[in-house]
Amino acid sequence: KAYRFLYCPDTGWAVGAEGSDCEGWAFPFPGVTLIEDFLTPQEEAELVRLMDQDPWKLSQSGRRKQDYGPKVNFRKQKLKIAGFQGLPSFSREVVRRMGIYPGLEGFQPVEQCNLDYSPERGSAIDPHLDDTWLWGERLVSLNLLSATVVSMSRDVPGTLLLRSAPTTGLDVFSDSIAAPSKSVPCQEVEVAIAMPRCSLLVLTGAARHQWAHAIHRRHIEARRVCATFRELSAEFQPGGKQQELGRELLQMALSFQGRPV
Repeated sequence: KAYRFLYCPDTGWAVGAEGSDCEGWAFPFPGVTLIEDFLTPQEEAELVRLMDQDPWKLSQSGRRKQDYGPKVNFRKQKLKIAGFQGLPSFSREVVRRMGIYPGLEGFQPVEQCNLDYSPERGSAIDPHLDDTWLWGERLVSLNLLSATVVSMSRDVPGTLLLRSAPTTGLDVFSDSIAAPSKSVPCQEVEVAIAMPRCSLLVLTGAARHQWAHAIHRRHIEARRVCATFRELSAEFQPGGKQQELGRELLQMALSFQGRPV
């Protein structure tokens, strides 16, 4: 990507990287919540120890995987409950703690996917958008063992309008025609979200539905374990056409008796 930006949690904007052509320029980047120090180092170590007691399966792009969720064919929009016993017992406290934070009220995950990244395996994950047929609005990822960068991009035509980078989260664009601006092609923009160890990342809105997320190989410098939690879409929630199946899935998930499927 020709134009690199860094997400600023304090302002909620994507700010041009220092030394780049876009230094000093920025644009709003809504839909990202970064919660640092979600776990203590001691809690992190214990959580990974418990994860490692279950088998890891080799996955794509040098990753290893543990999946606690129903088997899903997203293309045919079909799922199988057989074998799904719920989220693991060690996630009960993690899920309870999530609900304390603004924006995660009522979050009830029905699936947990653990991914193990290693520089020796060349681990990475390509830019992608998560499914919206089964999975709901909030995507929640817990970053363990090492810091990394989540890279956001859009493969769409058109341009992004940039303005002067704000100094606080209260700064807004001026409607004045004299306000300086600059346009860059959407397809050439990448936004880096820095994730410290023990941090929790929540993607909603535009960051969930319009911007693809990825982890590049260059951003895996040591073992990294990520636990991603997904909630049900409206179709499977009360009032949706598959609410009964959704109720059954959620009851199983929150029994916290699961093993990897």
